Amino acid sequence: MANPNQDRLRAHFSALPTTAAAQATGWDTLWEASTFLPWDRGYANPALMDLLANPGAPPTSPDKNPTPGAPPPGPAPAVKLPKAVEGGRRRRALVPGCGKGYDVALFAAYGYDAVGLEVSGHAVGAARKYLEDGEGGRGKGAEGEYEGRDGGQGKGSAVCVEGDFFDDAWLGEVGAKVEEGFDVIYDNTFLCALPPSLRPAWAARIAQLLAKDGALICLEFPTHKPAASAGPPWSLPPTVHLELLKRPGEDIAYDEGGVVVASQRGESERALRRVAHYTPARTHEVAVIKGVVRDCVSVWVHV
Repeated sequence: MANPNQDRLRAHFSALPTTAAAQATGWDTLWEASTFLPWDRGYANPALMDLLANPGAPPTSPDKNPTPGAPPPGPAPAVKLPKAVEGGRRRRALVPGCGKGYDVALFAAYGYDAVGLEVSGHAVGAARKYLEDGEGGRGKGAEGEYEGRDGGQGKGSAVCVEGDFFDDAWLGEVGAKVEEGFDVIYDNTFLCALPPSLRPAWAARIAQLLAKDGALICLEFPTHKPAASAGPPWSLPPTVHLELLKRPGEDIAYDEGGVVVASQRGESERALRRVAHYTPARTHEVAVIKGVVRDCVSVWVHV
């Protein structure tokens, strides 16, 4: 069931058109007031902290995740992420919908040149304050996650820019090119914030922006929320990512309750393939239901 914060957030967006521009205005209004930011947990998701700290064997939950499509309990496959520095080049990480920039600071602590993207100018202001002047720039983080993580190669840069994820204009501001892409992309509460009508465009853009040898990390949330309760955040059980990323840019099917239907469609030449899928040992409390972690982590690469 949706909680009161989710109900209030849904009510805020229910009167807005589902276009990207109208949705952007809705988010900027909330960031401008900064009195209701229920998605802001104050620090990076512990599941991402644990994955970056131990990609060879990220800790997993011992409990069965009852979400349809969730992986069974057990060890996670070793996750091979692009090295932060290789061949004299510092790799780039992109966090769309980065909020205040907790994840941006975390990737930078591991040596990546990290870019946060926000459609809200007021969110960018909050992120820049955090990354440059606040805890993200000078602090240790909630668990010391910003310290001593770079393997002696030095921290990468951490920046946040304003822009439309679906448009190229912001790329020049960070010195990036579409044809080069980003080595790591992290989606955490970005896809779930988009109306379902924008999901195919999200998948196509992700496939376009991910470097040929890059890795997409998805924190699948909320997996436990009924699809009929709408959003944001919109329900994101694992089937959503599977259907979107096997054929990026193509529409996917829903049943009468708004649940994504698993299909037998094969992969397209633009597909991203899931190479790891597990229920993490830890996540934010909002996704721990009756003591059981309901989030999933998935990692994707180009076919």
